[in-house]
Amino acid sequence: MQVPLSLHSQTFSRNVALMRSKATRHAIYGVVIAVVAIIIATVGSDFLNHGSISLNGLYQAQKENYVLWVLDALPFIFAFWGQYVSSIIAYEASAMITEQTEELRQQTMDLEHKVMHNSTHDLLTGLPNRSLLLDRMQQAIGVAYRSEQLLALLILDLDHFKEVNDTLGHYQGDLLLQQVSLRLQNALRPSDTIARLGGDEFAVFLSTLSNSKDIKVILAKITKVFSSPFVLKEDMPLNVKCSIGVTLFPEHGQDVDTLVQRADIAMYVAKNSQRDYLIYSSKIDQHSSQRLTLMAELSQSIENDELVIYFQPKVCSRTLDVEAVEVLVRWQHKKFGLIMPDQFIPMAERTGLIGPLTNWVLQATCKALKKWHGQGLQLKASVNIAVQTLLDPDLPETLTGLLASVDLPKDSLMLEITETSVMNDPELALKILFRLREIGIEISIDDFGTGYSSLSYLGEMPVSEVKIDKSFVMEMLNREKDAVIVKSTIDLGHNLGLKVVAEGVETKEIARRLGALGCDLLQGYLFTKPVPVAEFETWLTAFSVKKAEKRAAQNKTE
Repeated sequence: MQVPLSLHSQTFSRNVALMRSKATRHAIYGVVIAVVAIIIATVGSDFLNHGSISLNGLYQAQKENYVLWVLDALPFIFAFWGQYVSSIIAYEASAMITEQTEELRQQTMDLEHKVMHNSTHDLLTGLPNRSLLLDRMQQAIGVAYRSEQLLALLILDLDHFKEVNDTLGHYQGDLLLQQVSLRLQNALRPSDTIARLGGDEFAVFLSTLSNSKDIKVILAKITKVFSSPFVLKEDMPLNVKCSIGVTLFPEHGQDVDTLVQRADIAMYVAKNSQRDYLIYSSKIDQHSSQRLTLMAELSQSIENDELVIYFQPKVCSRTLDVEAVEVLVRWQHKKFGLIMPDQFIPMAERTGLIGPLTNWVLQATCKALKKWHGQGLQLKASVNIAVQTLLDPDLPETLTGLLASVDLPKDSLMLEITETSVMNDPELALKILFRLREIGIEISIDDFGTGYSSLSYLGEMPVSEVKIDKSFVMEMLNREKDAVIVKSTIDLGHNLGLKVVAEGVETKEIARRLGALGCDLLQGYLFTKPVPVAEFETWLTAFSVKKAEKRAAQNKTE
């Protein structure tokens, strides 16, 4: 609020009058003291000259003593000097007081503005917060009702942001959020409201859409924002993606709460289906209800052993012996039936349940291995672990204790990790991997070839196996590029002293081609799909019998 100039003038005048009155009062004291001094000096002079005091003597003293003349002038000098100095002091003091008052007033105004700004903006990124976003949406909806204007709300959630905080620290996570904020602001229009809703969740509100096709342009811009790596700790590039949910006004809702809720639903469905974005439709609401139910029940299902482990064999390409199995988890839900891992593993990673889930899988695997070893089946089991588990400093000790509790050799377990999980924190990951190798637990790189970051680390990592991703294996007979990638990976693995496993082997032709290229182990539907323990044991018996019969027939022919 601006203060009127007349008020400043009145304040200044009052301050001047006050200071002048105080200074004048002290000047009067000086004049009185000077007059008293003159009287005393005159009386003293008369007494010294005549030995007595009389009016005539006082007159003669004043008339004849020149020193008293100088003394007589002092009251007038004091009076003039007092008036002059009092005016100067009063004006200077008043000006200083007025200036300080104005400075305090400005500081108060700045503080009020800052408090008001902080109440409507995110402190970390400077973007509007949820309350300001909802207010702007409410106002825009009111205008849009009258003008029949199209509006859109986009909710963005960064993928695997919790892993960034867990592995690199919250400071690096904050830097990432700030970089995302800057990129979004540079990519979108000034008329678009970009807000941070909290955590790693952002929102973009579009109040100037001419038609629904424009939303595709905005989505393309946002997707491009995340196409290049973000540079954080020690100039380390970090690839970050996001999932986006979209709602349109008035098609998907005619009030703020409905638009936000449905955009949030679309975002979660997009994330679970690994899509960049999804525009809301009524068909996905049922999926959202199921997701919320699963989130609430997953922890209890782990405790109640409602999960099931499945096994898929790794078969030697030369001898057709089953050397190992990969362990896969399923959720046998009472209401929704058998739930595949891609429907609940990402949810477990976001909610912090991935640790208990991994522990359950490891314990169930060790129980099956113990049974097989007792029957003379010396199989090795490989278990997939998430980045949170890999970067747990206590992982080696946890596995050592688990294997010791069931009296299994440490080389019974192999951990399958992905390239990207190593790159979240290469220094810590390598430290833990070396500790695992020291205690005898082997490491396999899963989905090799789908990433690129860890390629430079492959020679340094203490791994014993790489798995070629099935996307290359399944098309290697039809696409020359895939065949080249498969052959190069096999050669690279062997040059580094590693075993090579091919996933996605579904035909005998692919199996023969992989065998000719020297691939060590084969895994895929050609042998069997992942099956529960009982079915796997039945399959293994039948497979062994069939293999024995085939060898006998070959020997007889020879």
